[in-house]
Amino acid sequence: MNPLSPSGDDVDHPLTTKEGWSRFVTEHVDPPNVLAPSELQQLTDSNRKQYDVAREHYHARLVIVSTPTIRHIAATGRKRIVLNRYQHSARRGLIVTGAAGTGKTTAITQLGKNYQQLVHRDQTHPGGSLPVAYVTVPPAATPKMLAVEFARFLGLPLPARFSQVELTNKVCDLLGTLRTTLILIDELHNLDLGTRVGAEASDQIKYLSERVPATFVLAGVDLEGNGLFAGRRGGQIASRYTLIRTTAFPFSTSDERAAWQALVATLENALRLHAHREGTLLRLSGYLHERTGGMIGSLSHLIREAAIDAIINQTEKINQAGLDAVDLDQTAEQHRTMLKRRRRTTGRGSAA
Repeated sequence: MNPLSPSGDDVDHPLTTKEGWSRFVTEHVDPPNVLAPSELQQLTDSNRKQYDVAREHYHARLVIVSTPTIRHIAATGRKRIVLNRYQHSARRGLIVTGAAGTGKTTAITQLGKNYQQLVHRDQTHPGGSLPVAYVTVPPAATPKMLAVEFARFLGLPLPARFSQVELTNKVCDLLGTLRTTLILIDELHNLDLGTRVGAEASDQIKYLSERVPATFVLAGVDLEGNGLFAGRRGGQIASRYTLIRTTAFPFSTSDERAAWQALVATLENALRLHAHREGTLLRLSGYLHERTGGMIGSLSHLIREAAIDAIINQTEKINQAGLDAVDLDQTAEQHRTMLKRRRRTTGRGSAA
């Protein structure tokens, strides 16, 4: 077999396919053992390379931290699923919205992962089911494009002759047959509700929620400002969905700083570096908040890349110099620049 032509389990399926979703649900990242100095010296060059690469891959997939928002969405979503079990219409759903980088996708996918694991632990649940479906809304989506995304997730064939109605009916029938009870729709901000096509795509989501006996969880960037709740259509959505906002971590009160420090400590405890001094990142919690603007996505990226750098350059530790060397996303960098300008103007010191 050609090693450049993977097949079966070797294919890296995206999360928006049932194969990729199944892998996501069942994957478990075991932290690698950190070898003692004497054991490191006994490794051949090839074995040392394998050891370091394994740690790089581990840090690239560093632990998902259970933030208060993730816990809130998980608990609320689980209750909605139970409440909707006996609803024949007008089922209640969730909408998760907030600025980019505040953990919306992480929150809803963790909800789906935890729920599917719970279902699979239930011995009375039949095999061959698909408790959760996860799709993303493509740009300028039409009703048929949404149906295609569900068909692609399910692995349904997509004959060109299929009309929107035929494809939607097949998707709904299969979701019912597979006993899908939680449907996650991400990137909802790609719907342009100011256009006829965008409004019709919104209607398609409502139609699916009526046809499929499942709890729908929608997520997108700043959905309150895109007309989602405006007009007749918006009124129907507002009457059936609970809105949960994701935000950057605040850092003003002692309780807020303690919550941020707990998040940093969890990430630091997951590191597998030889020379890193425990508590270094915790002492830099103020710097980390300033650097990332309190964005969980930016914080995770910063620490993971700094850890990989520490392995590659053989320092085996993370300090402020190493963190400074990481180029973050433009939003985080702009936030930091703004704080520096404000500090120069007011004469304030750095974050504690």
